[in-house]
Amino acid sequence: MMYSLIRPLLFALDAEKAHEITMSLLNVIPAFCFKKSPLCPVRAMGLEFPHPVGLAAGLDKNGDYIDALAKLGFSFIEIGSITPRPQSGNSKPRLFRLTKKEALINRMGFNNAGVDALVANVERANFKGILGINIGKNKDTPLEKAVDDYLHCLHKVYAHASYVTINISSPNTADLRQLQQKEYFTQMMKALREAQLRLGEAHKRHVPLVVKISPDEPDDVLKQMGESVVALGIEGMIATNTSSSKEMVKGEPFSEELGGLSGAPIASKAMHCLKVLKQVVGDEVTLIGLGGIDSPKAAKARQEAGATLIQLYTGLIFKGPNLVPNLVEGLMKAP
Repeated sequence: MMYSLIRPLLFALDAEKAHEITMSLLNVIPAFCFKKSPLCPVRAMGLEFPHPVGLAAGLDKNGDYIDALAKLGFSFIEIGSITPRPQSGNSKPRLFRLTKKEALINRMGFNNAGVDALVANVERANFKGILGINIGKNKDTPLEKAVDDYLHCLHKVYAHASYVTINISSPNTADLRQLQQKEYFTQMMKALREAQLRLGEAHKRHVPLVVKISPDEPDDVLKQMGESVVALGIEGMIATNTSSSKEMVKGEPFSEELGGLSGAPIASKAMHCLKVLKQVVGDEVTLIGLGGIDSPKAAKARQEAGATLIQLYTGLIFKGPNLVPNLVEGLMKAP
């Protein structure tokens, strides 16, 4: 597929509108139009992944396009973030391209149709591969009751997910990142871990839990989270979500917009977080690298820093669908 020919047309449109059009096109473009990804099997969290490259949450909030996204050759697809009740998210415009920097700023605000709508979409999908479901809390749920939202979503999606990601790191829901602090984090993760074990017995299948973290936390907070994850037996961590800092894109168009920065400019911050976590969790927790991965060299660097798996989002927008098989091929060739 000649993404280089289509990209200028899409980039001439509002970013969110271009996203909607692209996803609709994916529904009708045949799978043979996309380059296939080679097999490079990886075992992680008790699951067998065809290769290490997956799709990050955010591209398909409600699971509307699972079968369409499967055409792109991902090893695994993560959908969401989803909340217990539907919410519209922040007002538009809320997604901005910083084209020179190959970056995005988004302040979507967990816009989604609610967990029941996502479950219905998953049940309709034909996809049989590894499916992650990313869960969050509603905007108007106070932090003291946030765990209730996560438990509600976990119960709803457990039977339909290959793994479940706990998103406590989006910068676009007020105070959400406070859940990474020790006074909330350990207690909340303990409650989710206990629910996971109960659900595993009830459903006769184990669904791993993964925690998605911010790139903006100091090392001591990262270490505390890593220690808690190991102690509780939680299976994975994603490093990282978007960054609230805009220092890396200062002076660029849209750089003053509120929201989370993703793409190439946050690569070094995401890498640092990954390295800090690896020192704490060792081989006891699967680390998933995310943030600014847009080349085989960048993917290999995350592997060397401790990531077993990697995820794409912004790199896919700027490089196109061939990025997926190209990364897999590059990882296979790399010494």
